[in-house]
Amino acid sequence: MTPRPRATVTSVLLLAVVAWLVEFPASGAEPLNVYVAPDGSDGAAGTVEKPFRTPARARDAVRELKKRNGGKLAAAVTVHFRGGTYGLAEPFVLSPEDSGTAEFPVTYAANGDEKPVLSGGRAVSGWAKREVRGGEVWEAKLASPVPGGGPFRSLWVNGGRRVRARHPDKGKGFLKVAEVPGATPEWMKGQAEFRFAGGDVPATLPAGAEVMMMSRWVESRLPVTKVDAAQRLVHFDRKSVFETQPNDRYWVEGAAEFLSEPGEWHFDRQASTLHYRPMPGETPEKVRAFVPAMQQVVLLKGDPAAGKFVEHVHFRGVGFSHTEWGHDSPGADNTRSGFNQAAVGVPAAVHAVGAKSCVFDRCTFGNLGTYGLHLAGGCTNDKVTRCAFTDLGAGGVKIGETSIAKTDAQKTHGNEVSDCTITDGGNLFPSAIGVWVGQSYDNRISHNEIADFYYTGVSVGWTWGYGETLARGNVIEHNHVHHIGQPSDEPEPILSDMAGIYTLGVQPGTVIRHNRFHDVSGIKYGGWGIYFDEGTSDVVAENNVVYRTTHGGFHQHYGRDNVFRNNVIAFGRDYQVQRSRSEPHKSFTFERNVVYWERGEPLSGSWENCNVAFDRNVYWKAGGGAEFKPPNMTLQQWREKGMDVHSVVSDPKFAAPGKDDFTLRSDSPAPGVGFVPFDQKDVGPRGK
Repeated sequence: MTPRPRATVTSVLLLAVVAWLVEFPASGAEPLNVYVAPDGSDGAAGTVEKPFRTPARARDAVRELKKRNGGKLAAAVTVHFRGGTYGLAEPFVLSPEDSGTAEFPVTYAANGDEKPVLSGGRAVSGWAKREVRGGEVWEAKLASPVPGGGPFRSLWVNGGRRVRARHPDKGKGFLKVAEVPGATPEWMKGQAEFRFAGGDVPATLPAGAEVMMMSRWVESRLPVTKVDAAQRLVHFDRKSVFETQPNDRYWVEGAAEFLSEPGEWHFDRQASTLHYRPMPGETPEKVRAFVPAMQQVVLLKGDPAAGKFVEHVHFRGVGFSHTEWGHDSPGADNTRSGFNQAAVGVPAAVHAVGAKSCVFDRCTFGNLGTYGLHLAGGCTNDKVTRCAFTDLGAGGVKIGETSIAKTDAQKTHGNEVSDCTITDGGNLFPSAIGVWVGQSYDNRISHNEIADFYYTGVSVGWTWGYGETLARGNVIEHNHVHHIGQPSDEPEPILSDMAGIYTLGVQPGTVIRHNRFHDVSGIKYGGWGIYFDEGTSDVVAENNVVYRTTHGGFHQHYGRDNVFRNNVIAFGRDYQVQRSRSEPHKSFTFERNVVYWERGEPLSGSWENCNVAFDRNVYWKAGGGAEFKPPNMTLQQWREKGMDVHSVVSDPKFAAPGKDDFTLRSDSPAPGVGFVPFDQKDVGPRGK
């Protein structure tokens, strides 16, 4: 720990105020400072020399200060967290009474460059060594680590996530469903059993072990009740989210016999004993290990329906770690095996309701078994800037709700997520999303890097079809979104129907611009760059670069009056542009784009009625010459339908497409048909 600075006038003043010796300072006074340290004492004064120990005591000190001044602040207040881990006994709650003002915010900040972490976990100690099947295993007795005595699925050692013992081992592929007895055509109805290939599921698998199965775009977590080795059937205590299909990927975890590789662990719930195979070089004396004990670490708890908000509270440089949630957690619906999309019901480590003009700046959300941050109902004008989200059990940020708010005060809008890195998600819930925007409007998602998710990078909207929605006016710009579907350290994708960005419903004013989407992969179908799904309407996508996708740079399922213009699409494996459904109205306008491919087809899907507008595009198959053939017709027939009349089939003359440089050379034909060149130098987070 760095040396503590000398006392300041304001810290001495604070000591006096907390000790009830002087009056609260008048408006315009010097800012007040409260200090907290892991080795402090809640019976201390909260000064730099005598810090508090818990965030809650510091919060209460601020409340005392406000109370003495008639419930108002007369100076800005900063609570300084010294570096270290703050193991919370319960979530840190901020209520409307803890608000600051625009002039005098209340800030919870790291002290200088120190690294404080608010932890929802419990440290593991008291390791004992023993030999198991020829290898060293550590054991530690745990008190009930999860409220209610539920199981847990995460262990962090020296800041890294360790692997819950599984079969096959992580990084060594997946098992595949052989058959599904009793399957029906109703794909939204799941099954509670399937047949496995010989030897894939041990007959000795204990009850309570789990099968993690991937179907379509979701995971199902299926607790095992019985293994019928003779029939090669594994039975579960609940149904999969969707229909199980042959060849669906899965793995099995939660059995002691899978504890075979360094870095794997297993928890014997009955004996309350944690077993861990250490990594090379690890010793019990030098590891810092944590298991999760809470679902959330911070709650901003306003009451929008009553007109009460948490306002002008800032977090700067603070870390949030060690949370977890499961369908078997206290209060959860333990009849479900998953969610229909986006792992949307998984809570966040930091949950805000009715938060106004609050800020999270340079914070870290990591080593989590949940989402990182949820700006839920009634959150407006909040900013999330320069934060790092990594090692996430689910996703990064959720904005808004799945339902439509009843009153204006309960609506979520005007928030910003910018200059953040959001990576390594879906570790417990693969269907989770980097940034999810539900029934919410006028939000800005800009200059972020979003990478290494199993499902989708950014998702906007939560109304299927043309019905009522609050999603409108959202701006998604200058983001770098990559390795979606197949994270960079995985051998193959495991889900389908995902995209760099995915949209739903009618969204006037929503714009997707100046982003870079690449390396998007689906296992069966649907690895798209930009995906306008059910009912997407009135959305503009422009000046984006999309490349290396398995199923196309742009796909519209169905919708109306969307605009896709001045984008670069390159290197789609199967297709470049796809349209799934013909409708009586105009689906979209596709103009001034450059489409460049090496294999697969330029267009795919349903084009019967041609209720689209294609024109002033450049098409080119690298190495294949002048080849552009729309589905089921010639280029001439396509043009006779009014499509691509002014487009050209010509090499766009990219600078170095093989090196992901899609800037245009001076002799490119693209500007001649209306394409406006743009650069992407400012894509992704700005600065450090």
